[in-house]
Amino acid sequence: MLMAPSYSSNLSIIQWPPFLLASKVPAAVHMAMNSKEGDEHELIEKIKLDGDRYDAVIECYKSLMIILNSLLLDTNDQNIVNDIDKKVTYSMIKKTFLEDFEMAEIGKVSSTLARLLQLLKSEPINDVGERKIVNALQDFMEITTRDFMKDGQSFKDEDERNQRFMNLNMNMIKEDYWREKFVRLHLLLTMKDSAMDVPINLDARRRITFFANSLFMKMPRAPRVHDMISFSVLTPYYNEEVLYSSHDLNRKNEDGISILFYLQKIYPDEWNNFLERIGVESNNEVSIKGRMDDIRLWASYRGQTLARTVRGMMYYRRALELQCYEDMINDQGYGLADLDTAKAARSKAIADIKFTYVVSCQLYGVHKTSKDSRERGLYENILNLMLTYPALRIAYIDEKEVQLRNGKIEKQYYSVLVKGDDEEIYRIRLPGKPTEVGEGKPNNQNHAIIFTRGEALQAIDMNQDNYLEEAFKMRNLLEEFLLTHGKSEPTILGVREHIFTGSVSSLAWFMSSQETSFVTIGQRVLANPLKVRFHYGHPDVFDRLFHLTRGGISKASKIINLSEDIFAGFNSTLRRGNVTHHEYIQLGKGRDVGMNQISNFEAKVANGNGEQTLCRDIYRLGHRFDFYRMLSLYFTTVGFYFNSMV
Repeated sequence: MLMAPSYSSNLSIIQWPPFLLASKVPAAVHMAMNSKEGDEHELIEKIKLDGDRYDAVIECYKSLMIILNSLLLDTNDQNIVNDIDKKVTYSMIKKTFLEDFEMAEIGKVSSTLARLLQLLKSEPINDVGERKIVNALQDFMEITTRDFMKDGQSFKDEDERNQRFMNLNMNMIKEDYWREKFVRLHLLLTMKDSAMDVPINLDARRRITFFANSLFMKMPRAPRVHDMISFSVLTPYYNEEVLYSSHDLNRKNEDGISILFYLQKIYPDEWNNFLERIGVESNNEVSIKGRMDDIRLWASYRGQTLARTVRGMMYYRRALELQCYEDMINDQGYGLADLDTAKAARSKAIADIKFTYVVSCQLYGVHKTSKDSRERGLYENILNLMLTYPALRIAYIDEKEVQLRNGKIEKQYYSVLVKGDDEEIYRIRLPGKPTEVGEGKPNNQNHAIIFTRGEALQAIDMNQDNYLEEAFKMRNLLEEFLLTHGKSEPTILGVREHIFTGSVSSLAWFMSSQETSFVTIGQRVLANPLKVRFHYGHPDVFDRLFHLTRGGISKASKIINLSEDIFAGFNSTLRRGNVTHHEYIQLGKGRDVGMNQISNFEAKVANGNGEQTLCRDIYRLGHRFDFYRMLSLYFTTVGFYFNSMV
């Protein structure tokens, strides 16, 4: 329903995607059925009140004539269709359409045509299928000539009826080009939309609502994909879950509840939709167990797993690929039959040039050689992700023991980048083990940042997600780097988040609400007017070249840089950087859902602020800010904890 149709030189009107034309033709048919003789001008004006409806009616009629003339091989049959076409055209010119045709029967004509199109687009091409199509076509033509046309000629007897419209071009029906036309015309005739037909799923409603609202927000105009700013996404990963195993999903806790059972109860509508997609009945336990690989993916996409994050980030590539294809086609449109072309291959190549995704799997090399079943499973799951997403790149720290000339054994460390079936791309020797000289996560980022490309870099945590509709707006967001915000161009673009773990428990809901307020109104005020927004480990987009030449995006000194992310913001601001916040695009974020997890997180934040009071960055910022900005810095960082203590 979202596809624009293939170009047709026989149609002079604009062919919109079907979802924009829902209910247009059925509404016009209803108007015609209720019209009276002599009201032709009024009927046409009512249909023309909605320009899309008028175009849909014209498209339906013209497409039907094209299909019938191509489908019929017998000259006499074609003459009958042409006579009907001439009669309709003459009546429209003379404005006698309502007098020449029985409007009360137009609904019957529409329903028989819909039945014919249903057979044309889905019936197998064999003797039985051909007989069904012939019968449906004969019914349609008889109702049109006998009931709809007031002076039409019906078939004289059953023998004549059986002899007409028998010789059809069955080879045409097999072609993708014509099947696409059958599908589109059937949708235009039958698809009805209602204001009450809203998604049951609350998350679907939220996503649609936010996307629709965001289109009315102020944002830069998107350039062509070929001209856009190239960017990379970097995700640090340690040893968290990649994909839930069958054992994990079915293992029961002390209350007798498994992860799969819990997810089925939390997301009942999504579970039912999933079963419908894979064609399995909910009460068929044997068939459900036979689709465990699909179930593992379904469950993993609803947890805080690496598979969910990778799927979300790869939406960027998919969005760029579609947008690049749109850029290359002209106003003539395209359709399903045109996708497998040189343009599609070129759009994929350009998307790969403009977007790079690197996951820094610190222990990937260890997991590859491990005998432990869990670690081996992590390696195999990451390998499957690379095979599923060919554009995905994995960076890891490789440790090797090398014998020197003097006979001694030395450990050597390398930053390695791999793709696909564990195919090595780059191997760069390091002076030592990065994670021993600093904090683990920031050094995991720092060793892999050299493998990223482009002018922008988005930092994504392992428990985040992305949505296809939001990925479409990435071109707009990157254009912000070219605009002046205040006195300078931005060096960090702040992005809002949606906390997707709020439905897990009441405690998680409270944490979700708290985080949502911080990443929306909180960061909005910090960015403008206070001008003290920094980087908080959220999906911010960095000016990659600016930060690579000024110390990177993570400071990694042990203990001091416990809250490593905010120091990237300190560093950027101290070097005349500009941090902004933008709310027309959002990403998903998972948060802690248990009391212990939340308590540990709050303790880490408090501990990090304690270390910030001792760092030189806060000292330098405090001395260089004006009085009001200095107070804003104090109360939005370490001052909160000082005041709480007092």
